[in-house]
Amino acid sequence: MPTRRPYPSDLSDARSELIEPVPAAWRFERRGRALGFGRPPEHDLRDIMDAILYVDRTGVQWRCLPHDFPHWNTVYGYFAKWADEGVFAQPGGLLRRLLREKEGRKGKPSACVIDAQSVKTSTSVPAAGQGIDVGKRIVGRKRSIVTDTLGLLLAVLVTAASVQDSAVGTTLLDQIAADHPGIRRVWVDGGCRQHLVEHAATLGIDMEISARTPGTRGFTLIPKYWAVERTYGWLMLHRRLARDYQTLPTRSEAMIHLAMTGLMARRLTSENTISRRDPAPQTKHQIPE
Repeated sequence: MPTRRPYPSDLSDARSELIEPVPAAWRFERRGRALGFGRPPEHDLRDIMDAILYVDRTGVQWRCLPHDFPHWNTVYGYFAKWADEGVFAQPGGLLRRLLREKEGRKGKPSACVIDAQSVKTSTSVPAAGQGIDVGKRIVGRKRSIVTDTLGLLLAVLVTAASVQDSAVGTTLLDQIAADHPGIRRVWVDGGCRQHLVEHAATLGIDMEISARTPGTRGFTLIPKYWAVERTYGWLMLHRRLARDYQTLPTRSEAMIHLAMTGLMARRLTSENTISRRDPAPQTKHQIPE
């Protein structure tokens, strides 16, 4: 347990039990490769994870981490290693299965939804990693995600915004077919090409293109497809994802995995995120006798 005053983004004991075993296993395996040599770890993994969650939730620069966390350079070093080695993506599978079963669904999904979102980038992103989404008039990157019908993340791919949705969709379909062989149906938007439908058919997946009814105006809820749009709304609650600040696409993907892991852990433990709309918690002196 941290001795400092907790932040709203910190892990509770219940959520820590769900998430912390993954970085703990990473540390154990890493120390095993060192054959007993090297310095013992100085920092508690929960403090490191709380610091990374703070950045993801609030959007602050790494150098602006509060001083009651470990040094920002240490925190970013852990984040970079975990992102490069896929540590942030590992808890998602277990949490998603538990959450689906809690919702009365089968643990493994049989259908999914694919969508893409173009976002602007910061000055830290190399020009070679950016592109122009002509349709949305955005210079930056494109986040393409696959979710189940509950909106829970199955896969994510970050590319330049100029990459066509069909090209990204082909890569994601191959990944889904390999990681989730039980998927037999997928919904996509109207921007996908016919060759993507044919590629899905070769993988044994029935692709359905969702589109608004011709002539409709204003906001329209598209059946099945709305789930992935809601997921983007969840992600935008994390200010670090309001714009792409990461130099490497793999670390942008890690921030998305981290946000979804935190979301699923909160839903499993029935905890809500504290916001400015919540009443201020009563202190010990304010509680009536």
